[in-house]
Order: sequence, then C-alpha cells, then structure tokens
Amino acid sequence: MAAYAAAWASFGAGHSLLARDAPRAALRRVFGRGMRLAWNAIALVHLGLVLWVGHAFVPPLGPAALPAWVQALRLALGLGGVGVMWAASRSYDMRRLLGTAQLAGPEVVDDEPFSARGLLGWVRHPLYSGGILVLLAGVGDLRSAATCVLATAYILVGLRFEERALLRRFGTVYARYRAAVPALVPWRGRAWSAG
Repeated sequence: MAAYAAAWASFGAGHSLLARDAPRAALRRVFGRGMRLAWNAIALVHLGLVLWVGHAFVPPLGPAALPAWVQALRLALGLGGVGVMWAASRSYDMRRLLGTAQLAGPEVVDDEPFSARGLLGWVRHPLYSGGILVLLAGVGDLRSAATCVLATAYILVGLRFEERALLRRFGTVYARYRAAVPALVPWRGRAWSAG
C-alpha cells in the first residue's frame, strides 16, 4: 500500500511541477504548439504507471459478490459521475484543455478566459466532482478503495494549488466567484450567474 501511496504522491508532485511556469516554458521550447498535448500525454503515461503500481502491489481483496443494492448504488454513482463530467465538459473548450486546439495555430493560448457558464455556476470544479463520483462508483475491493482514497486525496490537494493559480490569474473576479460558489458539492444551488 505504501508503494501505491508513494506513486500517487509522485503523480501529484509531477503534475504540479509541470504546471509551473518554468517547466511549461521548457515543454513549450521542446514541443512548441503541442506543449499542452505533450503535458497531457506525460500525465496520462504517469497515471498509467501509478495504476500499474496499484495493480502490482495492492491485492484486490474484498467480497466475492456485492449485494444488489450496492451494485445499484455503484451504477448510479458511476452514471451520475459520467453525466456530471459530460455536462461539465460543455462549460470548457475541451479541444483547448486537451491540447488539440493549439495545434491549429499559434494564436490559441493554453489557458481559457474566466467563465462561470453551465455547471461552473453551481460548483467551481465540476470535472473533479464527477471524477470523485466515478471513483466512488468503482469501489468494490481493497485496490479500488485505495485508488478512490488516493486519487481523491490527489484531487483535493491539487485543487488547493489550482485555486491559488486561478486567484493569481483572475484576481478579484475569481475571489468573488470562489466566495459564492462551492468547490465540489453544489449545496448552494446555482450560486453564480454567467450573465
């Protein structure tokens, strides 16, 4: 289990390091307009290695069969999480987020302008909200429970760093948005109007 936790910590540290200005500039020198795509590819390979460590070092101990109501709950959480992520993706320029839009021309910048449209008026990080639901839905044994706990911890820690970067980038408007809109759980309802 310690190796899996260390692997997740390495993913978090690596992802945070590559999100800083100097490493991003170095990646841009190497990959040019493909920097964001390369950054995502590096993260995907690193995540694959993390999951391999989990598979290699954490046994899938758990019940042979889960009760039907637990299976139904897992299905509902999973479908809900995928639905939230799909709806959230409509609030972002996914081509820009993935890095494919930047390949079309140098005028496309990596970062999007501030927006609170769609689900962003309900929660600040709807992709993470949906991702956590999917992680919870996947829990069925020791390995998947460890993955859920460690990945959720990564999301929560990374969210703090991301919030600081968003405050630096957008200043007062993001501070007001952050004060009004919850991070992950839409307990206030629609707390911010995009109009």
